[in-house]
Amino acid sequence: MGSALIGLAAAVVGVTGTLLASVLSQRLLARVQSEQFDRQQQSAEAQWRREQQVAELGRRREGYMQVNASFRRYRTHLMDFLWTVHKGAVTPEARERVEEARRDHHSAFAEAQLIASTVVLAELDGMTAALSEVYRRVMSLEEGTPDPDGSFEGLRADFDRLWERWERMRAEMRADLGAGNDPDGQQLIGPRRLPPRPSDGPETAQAV
Repeated sequence: MGSALIGLAAAVVGVTGTLLASVLSQRLLARVQSEQFDRQQQSAEAQWRREQQVAELGRRREGYMQVNASFRRYRTHLMDFLWTVHKGAVTPEARERVEEARRDHHSAFAEAQLIASTVVLAELDGMTAALSEVYRRVMSLEEGTPDPDGSFEGLRADFDRLWERWERMRAEMRADLGAGNDPDGQQLIGPRRLPPRPSDGPETAQAV
């Protein structure tokens, strides 16, 4: 009888152990699967954030490129218009070229202002105001009502200051995009000053 009880007890213990082992195995498997799922979720979220950062950087780079191109085009056409005003040779076509460049500039700057960093946005706003003021001064000269300091030579100096301001804005854009300097620590593009007055006509639009 004692042997029978011992055998029964051993059988019960064996069955119980088997059941417990099965339950523990299932719980361990569930925990492993849960941890694996969490790691996959974290990895997917990190990948999504990286992709968003890359996309955002691409949008800012494109916006900044458009701003730079529009500024240089607008400045060049406005300088050319100043020469035609100085020579008394303004035509509707010359004015329309300036207005078209001005519209393109406004469009590019407006788009960039939506995606720019805080520091670059401040530079964009300042550049917009400076360009608008130079435009106003040039048009006042063309209309025969120049500012007290709005002579031809005074306006030439305005364009030099615009270029210096653009250099600061470009430096902030490069920093925002993580761009570096050349091996000597200098900006890759140097300043461009207004050339001497040509003897036979207005300044020719150039890449600046």
